[in-house]
Amino acid sequence: MITINTDPIIFSLGHFSLRWYSLIVLGAISLGVWVTAREAERKGFRKENVYDNVIWVILGGVLGARLFHVIDHWHVFRTNPVQALSVWEGGLAIWGGVFGGLLAVAFLAWRRGWYLPRLLDMAAPGLVLGQAIGRIACIITGDAMGQPTTGPFGFAYTSPRAMVPQLGVYYAPTPVYESVINLTIFLLLWRLRRRSLPDGLLTLIYLILYSAGRFVVAYTSSYRVVLAGLTQSQVISLVTLLIVAPLCWHLWRSHTIAT
Repeated sequence: MITINTDPIIFSLGHFSLRWYSLIVLGAISLGVWVTAREAERKGFRKENVYDNVIWVILGGVLGARLFHVIDHWHVFRTNPVQALSVWEGGLAIWGGVFGGLLAVAFLAWRRGWYLPRLLDMAAPGLVLGQAIGRIACIITGDAMGQPTTGPFGFAYTSPRAMVPQLGVYYAPTPVYESVINLTIFLLLWRLRRRSLPDGLLTLIYLILYSAGRFVVAYTSSYRVVLAGLTQSQVISLVTLLIVAPLCWHLWRSHTIAT
């Protein structure tokens, strides 16, 4: 059992506060973009195209992540809707970030005439690595912690600005589990990326593994149940699995037959 004494705010200057959450998420995004740019060159894209257009993907991801979080926590935000704009204070739903980013990439591919499946495969390793690093922000600030636990592994917080429901209570470290799963997926994708796979398959593998891992880990979370005893993330994970798994099988089967 671990007690975290870190203040989520690094320092304040007037109305400005530099938060660990913002700093770590920015670092996670930067690392993910760097990995994506590296993959772009290997796959025949110009890395300058990544840097020139990444702001739109980031914007789509952040908007999607915040939208999904606000919808899932509307019972909190409905009394103060303006608070929904305070992204820097934490509260981003990862599935919303994934879908928001994917929509932005699809739009850019359509506008620029890029081949979308190869573009997505180029971005998948950097995306899941960014997710793994980004969850460290949740660990420090107490965001997205799981249910109260008596052990053997849990986090308690002492800072009054931590985002946990109650100080001094140990919670299941859901972000730790997600970070480990995401890092494992990254290592697998990084190894598979040099294989002779059909375009789009790497992205489908990412979606399957992430959906399965997120579905299981959500049982340790404290997210609100929305349907049939499942949380929002579990419902999205299940729907994604039901759609993506057959597509993955069909693509792999067609590739095997063709070769």
